[in-house]
Amino acid sequence: MRRLVRPFVLLKLVRPPVLLFALACTAVPAPADEGMWLVSHPPREILAQRHGFEPTAAWLEHMQKSAVRMDASGSLVSRDGLVMTNHHVGSTQLERLSTAERDLLRDGFLARTRDAELRCPDMAMQVLWRIEDVTERVSAAVAAGLSPADAFEARRRVLAEIEQEARQRTGLDCEVVTLYGGARQHLYGYRRYTDVRLVMAPEMDIAFFGGDTDNFEYPRYDLDVCFFRIYENGEPLKAEHYLRWSAGGAADGDLVFVFGHPYRTQRLHTVAHLRFLRDVELPEKLRSLWRREVKLAEFRQRGPEQARVAGDEFFGVQNSRKALTGILQGLHDPELIAEKQRAETLLREVVPARGGNAENDPWDRIERALLRYREFFGRQDLLNGRYALRSELLEIALGLVRLADELPKPSAERLPEYRDAELESVYLQLYSPAPINLDLEAHRIASGLSLMAERLGADDALVAELLDGRSPTARAAQLVRGTTLVDVAARRQLAEGGAAALAASTDELLAFARRYDRRSRELRERYEREVESELASAYQAIAAARFERFGEEQYPDATSTLRMSFGLIGGYEENGRSVPAFTDLAGLYRRHAERAGQPGFALPPRWLERRERLRLETPFNFVCSADIIGGNSGSPVVNRSGEVVGLVFDGNIHGLVWDIAFTETRARAVAVDSRAIIEALREMYDARELVAELTGR
Repeated sequence: MRRLVRPFVLLKLVRPPVLLFALACTAVPAPADEGMWLVSHPPREILAQRHGFEPTAAWLEHMQKSAVRMDASGSLVSRDGLVMTNHHVGSTQLERLSTAERDLLRDGFLARTRDAELRCPDMAMQVLWRIEDVTERVSAAVAAGLSPADAFEARRRVLAEIEQEARQRTGLDCEVVTLYGGARQHLYGYRRYTDVRLVMAPEMDIAFFGGDTDNFEYPRYDLDVCFFRIYENGEPLKAEHYLRWSAGGAADGDLVFVFGHPYRTQRLHTVAHLRFLRDVELPEKLRSLWRREVKLAEFRQRGPEQARVAGDEFFGVQNSRKALTGILQGLHDPELIAEKQRAETLLREVVPARGGNAENDPWDRIERALLRYREFFGRQDLLNGRYALRSELLEIALGLVRLADELPKPSAERLPEYRDAELESVYLQLYSPAPINLDLEAHRIASGLSLMAERLGADDALVAELLDGRSPTARAAQLVRGTTLVDVAARRQLAEGGAAALAASTDELLAFARRYDRRSRELRERYEREVESELASAYQAIAAARFERFGEEQYPDATSTLRMSFGLIGGYEENGRSVPAFTDLAGLYRRHAERAGQPGFALPPRWLERRERLRLETPFNFVCSADIIGGNSGSPVVNRSGEVVGLVFDGNIHGLVWDIAFTETRARAVAVDSRAIIEALREMYDARELVAELTGR
């Protein structure tokens, strides 16, 4: 089943400054405020020497257990299970809770009583409760001398065993996280909550003020905030840990911390791997995204309801397209590649000292594996990537097909996403009562099939098999008309009936999904055997060399797991002018007047009618140098006392290459100021009960 991630990444097509530090260079330890650090391994020396701050074990535990993961980031902000995140993180649920008559994205929402809070159809939240280093057990399970493919399988089996045993022992959601390119494995145990209810969301016009024009720019004026509540056994969660609200907010020069779940960085990639991203992977993905963006724009032009149901997906595609464009722009800078090459050359000198040899050189092995991957990347990406066929109904059908295949196997032998530890998440998505728009589904499937025909050729065996003698549009219409999977009860019956029920079914989409899954698995298995296992083995060797050369004071690449970053609130210089750290509510109205009538710069009626109620000098958004990336959306910004002073929602254009390289000269994280959140709740939305819950006042 799908895992929706709205990566936070950066946009603008400008040439980034090449100030490559630390793991961005993959050769020197992290200086200054760079790093997405493990909460179990914080940079104590850096914090003490540079900022005079020493995080206690109690402080770190409190921050860890106040952080929330939901395919992005959030935080518990009251003892009654209130969770704060971004509006754009919650937008999928806002769309699913909306109807043609009640558009929560457009009009916003506020529950004035607990009974009025809206239960989200398929939202899960996790809180990290336990961390255990299991590296020794994993290493012991992989015998010396195994081929990379056999070692990969041995490692996968032991990871499944560890997760299953831990789940049975603790009752937690358990996940083994591979860190430092495979050099370390940590077992994370999460408390999981699936009764999540919407409490408050502002209108999209103020949450995403400036629209596409201002997206990833600064100064900004966005109230990108959303509140949910976790329930347990039908009652609001009694949170053991939650963040208090700062009474005074933050100031220029303050040290702040960000606790969130950055999705992925690629700072440890070799030069050969970066070239593969630059020349193969990113261009292919961008072509798919450009096409989807145009196709969705066409669909949205059919009418107001089509514009509504496809709006969130359209903005997500735009965001992803801009994100990858920014990363690719950085990779096109020859200075960046040259600096990475110099750093890599220095690190490679360590390997012979560890008994390496030219034949088994891990950098060369990575390059050879990626040369093999070039042969089938396009086909693999079409079937198993994130940007081709993006149909909710097809994902449901594939989930049913794969459940029937995987459940008879022992948990450790299944595909990782269908092990016992993951089944609750699978069923949550499979049985979601969220409405499915059939017109949009037919459009998505037709668009995806057309893309396959364009890339592979209409006479390609896979394309011909999936089209079954029809055009993409006709085939999509047939599949959508011929399925019963819109009905949750039908899904449940098929899932409970297993392989026999699927074999007896005449559902057109299920038959299509079986064909699709067979080809998808073939490519997945080839990728794991020829590419992924080789990369895992080689990167593990490189990570060992890094530890030998630079010691343990390092942070790993992001893995969608909890990290701590930190930095100073502060502005920067751009084109000879000073960009201040803070914007204010007065600036919002100036920007609105400057851009009057232009798309993205409208204000909700209440923000015009109630303007006189606001203290316009209230800080609205601010920037800081904390190291963030996609997945950090919704992360709280806290002060030294662990109190909320802001909410991360974006970054400026100078962080374009943070996915692969860090610079803090002008790159900044962008946050909503906590004072603006309270001012808006109180004066714009009359949400005084919510203000009291947040502030205790």
